[in-house]
Amino acid sequence: MRAILVGVQKKGETKSEAYASLNELAGLVEAVNGKVLGKILQKRDIPDPSTYIGRGKVEDLNLLVQGTKADTVVFDDPLTPSQVKELEKRLRARVMDRTDLVLEIFTRRARTKEAKLQVELAKLQHELPRLYGKGKALSRQAGGIGGRGPGEQEAEIRRRILKKRIHKIKEELEEVKKRRREQRKRRIKEVSKEGNFIRVAIVGYTNVGKSTLMKALTGRDVFKKDMLFATLDTTTSSRFVYPDTKLLFTDTVGFINKLPTELIEAFKATLEEIQEADLILHVIDATDPKWLEKIETVNGILKKLNLEKVPQILVFNKVDRLISSPDEVQYLDHSMMVGEYPNIYVSAERKWNIENLLRLIVETAKREKEETETTY
Repeated sequence: MRAILVGVQKKGETKSEAYASLNELAGLVEAVNGKVLGKILQKRDIPDPSTYIGRGKVEDLNLLVQGTKADTVVFDDPLTPSQVKELEKRLRARVMDRTDLVLEIFTRRARTKEAKLQVELAKLQHELPRLYGKGKALSRQAGGIGGRGPGEQEAEIRRRILKKRIHKIKEELEEVKKRRREQRKRRIKEVSKEGNFIRVAIVGYTNVGKSTLMKALTGRDVFKKDMLFATLDTTTSSRFVYPDTKLLFTDTVGFINKLPTELIEAFKATLEEIQEADLILHVIDATDPKWLEKIETVNGILKKLNLEKVPQILVFNKVDRLISSPDEVQYLDHSMMVGEYPNIYVSAERKWNIENLLRLIVETAKREKEETETTY
């Protein structure tokens, strides 16, 4: 993929925010082994219904596409079927939006049957509403007044096939949910024999080091790579911190800004693991200048999943890029609070401050349990 990226600075959005979103889009392109050849940012309050960016900007974009020999143009926002069709006709290149790109990444990353089902469901749910626009467009091309044109008939057949497949996948995912619940029950039953246990979910923006932290906390070897959405599958592992206390850690898929609703819906079978958690470890890249905005993005998605009331610990990771030794961790500002959440600085890669994090998990979970018992 040789891509040109297109973004729109909307009303109420700063130029810096718009560019940050475009830069993240560039990371998504690189995640599918693509190359970014150029970027265009336009300030526009209302998207053009035909081309999203307007005819004049399309001409500028066309010159850039032809000059760089790009084969793909990726828009940072959702496009309608008619916009995609019009843009592809004018640009003579493949046109995608952010959702298409994220779905492409997920398709390539999915390994287990469950992940593949969830990605397929998201793709079908994304395609279904687009068929309505395509059917009408094809019908208009066929001409005639009244009745259904061949385009609408073809689209209707395709819609029925998609709806049937969506229904089938949802049934299969419900079975997955049931199996997961049974596995959790068995896991909890086994663990409860060994003493107290605390269920901990690891969440965060994509590429902040969640899988690396999982390995540092549990010793379990997991796939990790410096790329967006390196892992899609949920894994659970455990660790004793005291003779009578066991921690169950669950790693989850990473989040991004403008995460497509279809993906949130499709991955609910996986994200249901978080709903069982006693505590959330919200991992943040300590070197990221946009860390606060990304905390808000993750919390926004957690709210959509009705998880905003689950207690959190903010884990600022990758501090080895800011300091030269573990002794210097104590000099970082631990007094900062984001909302009511405690925070801690670690290096998952070098295992700096991991023991203190384990103690904080146990203390926080114990305090939350005591407060809950007092309330009730």
